[in-house]
Amino acid sequence: MGTLYVVGTPIGNLEDITLRALRVLRECALIAAEDTRRTRILLEHYGIHTPMISYFEHNEPVRLPQILEALTRGDVALVSEAGMPGLSDPGYALIRAALDRGFPVVPIPGPSAPVTALVASGLPADRFVFLGFLPRKPGERRRLLAEVAALPWTLVAFEAPHRLRESLRDILEVLGDRPMAVARELTKLHEEIRRGTVREILEHFGHVEPRGEFTLVIAGVPEETARWEEEEVRNRLQELLAAGMSPAQAAREIARASGWPRQVIYRMALALRGK
Repeated sequence: MGTLYVVGTPIGNLEDITLRALRVLRECALIAAEDTRRTRILLEHYGIHTPMISYFEHNEPVRLPQILEALTRGDVALVSEAGMPGLSDPGYALIRAALDRGFPVVPIPGPSAPVTALVASGLPADRFVFLGFLPRKPGERRRLLAEVAALPWTLVAFEAPHRLRESLRDILEVLGDRPMAVARELTKLHEEIRRGTVREILEHFGHVEPRGEFTLVIAGVPEETARWEEEEVRNRLQELLAAGMSPAQAAREIARASGWPRQVIYRMALALRGK
């Protein structure tokens, strides 16, 4: 029985790989790669000639059984396009399937864009929530942001360059003008980490065309103000609406006292009034 090695690979700079990762990639029987072209560059750079098979979202139904069969004969290394497999990529399905069939799964730690951006952001890193890629559809994106709007923990997310401006506008509307950092092209030649408020970042990219891969790091609600539970917000809303206050007025009043973003409370008020 083989072992599935979950191998972290560079997110940009090819020097950011461990000696253990290089040894595993040399010694395993097969490498399952999300992007074979990108992985081949890494393998050629280090003179590694291990056989490789593509494994990505659209060929998963075909490749998954093949890789599991390969595990019955020897070790397999799973690598993503960049960073640690299993984070916002199809690696999770293979890891889960291997565990379900009793194969050992061993992590080989390596670079991770969310953690790299987080520690460089200047925002609290002791507790954070990773959101993966923000939803493509505006309604779904705003709903996700509303779900985490009252959390006191730092938020980390991926975003594509062509959706960055739209997402920043949604973040400003739903979360408010919080401190944040935008990390672009981490560890690559044109690496950039821009820090400021959401409004300042949005203004910058209003004049500068977003290019490259982006990781967003957004401050949570300060703990001293994030003291109301959702049930408390909802109960107070019902009281104010029953007293004749408009949803907008109720949202403003509760936002000042609760630490919750006004837009989140306003949507909750509209939902309660609709019922």
